[in-house]
Amino acid sequence: MKENRRGKAEEYNCRVCGGALHEFIDFGRQPVSNAFMKPDSPTGEVFYRLAMGICGSCTMVQQLNEVPRGVMFHAGYPYRSSESQRIRDHFAQTADGFLRGRLAAVDEPFVVEIGCNDGGLLETVHAAGVRHLGIDPSAGAAEVARQRGVNVRVAFFDEESAASVRRTEGPADLIFSANTISHLAYFDSVLRGVEVLLARNGVFVFEDRYLGDIVEHTAFDQIYDEHYYLLTVASVRAAAARFGLELVDAVRLPVHGGSLRYTLARPGTHPTAGAVAELLAHEEGQGLADLATLRRFADDAERICGDLVELLRELRADGRRVVGYGATSKSATILNHCGIGTDLIPFICDSTPGKQHLVTPGARIPVRPPEDFTDPYPEYAVLFAWNHAEEIMAKEHRFAEQGGKWILYVPDVHIV
Repeated sequence: MKENRRGKAEEYNCRVCGGALHEFIDFGRQPVSNAFMKPDSPTGEVFYRLAMGICGSCTMVQQLNEVPRGVMFHAGYPYRSSESQRIRDHFAQTADGFLRGRLAAVDEPFVVEIGCNDGGLLETVHAAGVRHLGIDPSAGAAEVARQRGVNVRVAFFDEESAASVRRTEGPADLIFSANTISHLAYFDSVLRGVEVLLARNGVFVFEDRYLGDIVEHTAFDQIYDEHYYLLTVASVRAAAARFGLELVDAVRLPVHGGSLRYTLARPGTHPTAGAVAELLAHEEGQGLADLATLRRFADDAERICGDLVELLRELRADGRRVVGYGATSKSATILNHCGIGTDLIPFICDSTPGKQHLVTPGARIPVRPPEDFTDPYPEYAVLFAWNHAEEIMAKEHRFAEQGGKWILYVPDVHIV
């Protein structure tokens, strides 16, 4: 609950069950995290209040304010999942596991992916000759997927679009999604759509960042406009049951700084794995449903912000050259909340062509191609893409060999 401009308390309610939300963190005014702009563009950016709360009824952690989905996800959406070799490998292995496992036992299976982006997973499914359909609102990403032979429908996945696919393509034996479900504020419509589209013995498998890892590592920059929900086994199980589905498995994954792969099915069609009970017990021990735990997490986030700004100011005072690496969506939160601008980080290097030669949202820090990182190497680099640290450090090994040092801020501010 928070007071509005007229001094009256505003109540926020859970988008899934309607329960009251209890706020635990507030990052103030934030820009749309992927709204990179030309340097000479006028201001006029879209800002919104980035705050999160936990539902007192179903324990779903979610944002208090919603950015319209069309503002975040559109034809020019710049993120491409296949630009990371680690993610490409992960999707190829995931698809191969489905093909050898669940799908191998189905005659003429049909696979649907929610938020297929540039087709990293469905490319393998297509190569195996399996009927499939990707659904993604970004026309630009969809076109890249089509060039790889992937069938894509440009749309948001919800109850209406799911019903349309069911009418034209039939039921789906596997509905998959990676790093997308938490982005969709209308989770209720997504689950209704899954219930409409899923075959009798089909499964809905999705991967997303895990609140347990976010809290454990104080990875507070995982909170930004696109991550409307921060999921747990308990909250997903409650949401699934509310919409006629059952959580039957949950597997921890190392990708994106800590994720969980959830498997939902129609009640009684699949046995429930022991991992579900184990993770529920772990979450209870971690206190993920306790407001006090989440408020301690918020206090730790503020401490880290202060420590990072203090370090950057000290390095500037000593005449050290510091740049950023990875103009990630996550970086929007820390740059804008901490007030980090070009005085502390003159530019950020990023391998995504759609971000290069633009400026970051809000902070308006120039984004340059990786070649500028080497000409000449800086003394320090803040690694905003910390969840890809191993891959990036291996790629940029000459930086360390020439005396360069990485600055990371998860789980705390430290120099590597």
